[in-house]
Amino acid sequence: MLGRTANGIFWMYRYLERAENIARLLAAGQRMALTRGAAMASQEWASVLTTLGLKDAYLAQHEDYSGSHVCDFVLRSKNNPESVLSMIERARSNARMCRSAITAEVWEAINEAWMTLRELLSKQVKSGSLHQVLMAIRRESAIVRGSTHGSMLRNEIYSFARAGTFLERADNTARILDVKYYLLLPSLSYVGTPLDAGQWDNVLRSLSAERAYRWLNAGKSDIRSIADFLILDDRFPRSLIFCYHAMRENLFHLAQFHGREGKVHETMREADMKLSEITVEAIFDQGLHEFLLGFIADNNRLASAIAEDYRFIA
Repeated sequence: MLGRTANGIFWMYRYLERAENIARLLAAGQRMALTRGAAMASQEWASVLTTLGLKDAYLAQHEDYSGSHVCDFVLRSKNNPESVLSMIERARSNARMCRSAITAEVWEAINEAWMTLRELLSKQVKSGSLHQVLMAIRRESAIVRGSTHGSMLRNEIYSFARAGTFLERADNTARILDVKYYLLLPSLSYVGTPLDAGQWDNVLRSLSAERAYRWLNAGKSDIRSIADFLILDDRFPRSLIFCYHAMRENLFHLAQFHGREGKVHETMREADMKLSEITVEAIFDQGLHEFLLGFIADNNRLASAIAEDYRFIA
């Protein structure tokens, strides 16, 4: 398989996952903003931009954190190359480049997603229709994912697709958790207050984890149990350990297809071992922020090792 094709597949699914994650984060931000006063709503929208790493780019264009401006910038602004619309367009471009490597069902799903979202995001999204648009982004991404599961051979193409999905998902979970713990909370004086509880609830909602967490942790809503769930619970498909177990499996399949292991497999084993052997108590002894920064750095190294071993071409 050509490195250029592997690169296209890997990034196509990273872009799709990123677009869906952005939609989840905006939905959670909107929900929190609607329950707060104007000042607190601005802080919620600022935290969304911080999580996405877009705060500086946004402030170069705007002077406030109004919900309409933030959503327009994140969803469709031409001044934001990391917008949802840009992610979908890049995913479609990669799919077209790798057309012979994917099934007709996958191509039709991603092309339909591009057409649908291009229409929905052709003009500024009004607050009354924001929920509908965010649901459409998640739905279109789910359709592509379902088409992939239902029609693709379990070959190296599929393994690159899944590796890209779970690498991106793990990065998203780590960044959301880190921003809440280190940046989002205005002051230590808020810890244990209704504001603190509401923000942790927002973290769960932005990862579609609220219901699953409540099922497993009835009556509990504290930082340690939430961090334990999002980092170390291998039953939840957006936890860090679930993502890394899935990545390890797909990288193992790639080694089988290619008849050898490379640097990436050693990097994967080291990163996976860190998660498998650590406890939530050890994470907090080390410092949650420090642990998450280390995880994000390891995740980036893993992405670089995949690109190097399989000779990706940008």
